[in-house]
Amino acid sequence: MPGSGSGARPRQPGTRRESPRPKRARWAALIGLIALSGCSWASGWFGSSEPAARPIAEPGACPTAAVLRPLAQTALFATGQPHQPAGVAFYGVLSEVTAKCDRAGDALRLALDVVVVGERGPAAGGAGAVDLWYFVAVTGPDQAILGKRLFPVHIEIPGSAKRAAVSDHLEQTVPLGGRRPGDLNVVLGFQQSPEAIEFYRHYPGR
Repeated sequence: MPGSGSGARPRQPGTRRESPRPKRARWAALIGLIALSGCSWASGWFGSSEPAARPIAEPGACPTAAVLRPLAQTALFATGQPHQPAGVAFYGVLSEVTAKCDRAGDALRLALDVVVVGERGPAAGGAGAVDLWYFVAVTGPDQAILGKRLFPVHIEIPGSAKRAAVSDHLEQTVPLGGRRPGDLNVVLGFQQSPEAIEFYRHYPGR
């Protein structure tokens, strides 16, 4: 399955590096809250009624958009098969996300392009397509979940291929409620089934 890497800059003299443990703990708490929360939106969150947009000129005005790595993969099992690697019909991978935004008064028009990959598993049989669900959640500067919504994606995989990818384009309106756009974060992940959650506890590298 795809992985990601990161580089590290050398430390400068006289600077202190923050311990990664508190940050990891905050992300773990956020992931737990998102996984357990439903799709509850305040009035207007990601609504269909969108005000006329005007471009944002100031830098750093868009929320940061990122895939939550612990929820970047999912597994779907063939009927009657064990919840083990041999029983997986399809894997799903949230590969990447890019975000653009426009400001309209106290609301933000957010455009997301999400690359979703479907991959055949050992138990796919003759199936040539997979349907997956992923969520988009908006969090505030204190990582409180301001809204969450699920999106379906259908991926056709040719018979001669092991995997295929689609680019899912979303345009949503997010009320700011007096907040600065740069204070918000947009996070994405798969809405995991109980079977997938249990699977990744035993097979975290799949």
